[in-house]
Amino acid sequence: MTTSDVSPVVHARAPGKINVFLKVGSLLGDGYHDVAIAYQAVSLYEDVRARHADDFSVEVSGTVDLSRVPTDASNIALKAAQLLARTTGYRGGVRLHIDKHVPVTGGMGGGSADAAATLLACDALWATQVPRETMLDLARQLGADVPFALTGGTAIGTGRGDRLSPALAKGQFQWVLALAEFGLSTPAVYSELDKHRDRHAQDIFPATTTPTVHPDVLQALRAGDPRMLAESLHNDLQAPALHLQPALTEVLELGERSGALAGIVSGSGPTVAFLTADLDSALELQIALSAARLTVVRATGPVHGARIIAA
Repeated sequence: MTTSDVSPVVHARAPGKINVFLKVGSLLGDGYHDVAIAYQAVSLYEDVRARHADDFSVEVSGTVDLSRVPTDASNIALKAAQLLARTTGYRGGVRLHIDKHVPVTGGMGGGSADAAATLLACDALWATQVPRETMLDLARQLGADVPFALTGGTAIGTGRGDRLSPALAKGQFQWVLALAEFGLSTPAVYSELDKHRDRHAQDIFPATTTPTVHPDVLQALRAGDPRMLAESLHNDLQAPALHLQPALTEVLELGERSGALAGIVSGSGPTVAFLTADLDSALELQIALSAARLTVVRATGPVHGARIIAA
């Protein structure tokens, strides 16, 4: 029996997310884009359990395809644990177990949720007591979506998506998510967006350097009105995602024919998120899409960000 087998276990949970609005700015000199995102955290969660260990290791299980999840040093949860250790001067290690329920490379921030939950779990396990602002700064270093996985709820992200301001959202929104059997690379989708803009430069307005979230989105969230929000859903990455994976167009059309108020590719895809009017409509849509042999799950939003789960 090893020390880690008998040590305390800290359990942290963080949510996946849907981008109900995503506007991508023009390509910058450093090869990146500024974005304007309206994030909503939804009730698909990543669970991270942390135990004391002499070194750093991670194992994964879950209800989603795990074939694209690394368990070596490239795993973002391990990176989060090591970053926290370096920052605080902690000399030990950690053994992580991640139970995944957010689609992998699905545009819903599952890896970011792993990182956020790991930061909280290790901070509690190691008693490092990192201040909230420092924790958010560490999150920014790990990835653009990691700060939102920490905060949850509904928020506006600007810059790389990591500069957050809270957005008021009333009530709950009902989502049905169509999960793909394949992933999409976020850099590949952004690259395709740049190519798409070049191809259609004569037909579309040039992108601004610093995009903003449309006021109609904020109004719909404040009102808690799914029909109003459905009219405002927007994702600049949807067209390039559909170009890379044309089958997603059929999924979008099927969902909207089957009762969804609107559908949108989540982030860089390939998960397709359908907004419904209410719970009954979500259940009916889930049945219809399942009958078409799609893998679907229901989720609600907004939900809380990363938190410690009591034993």
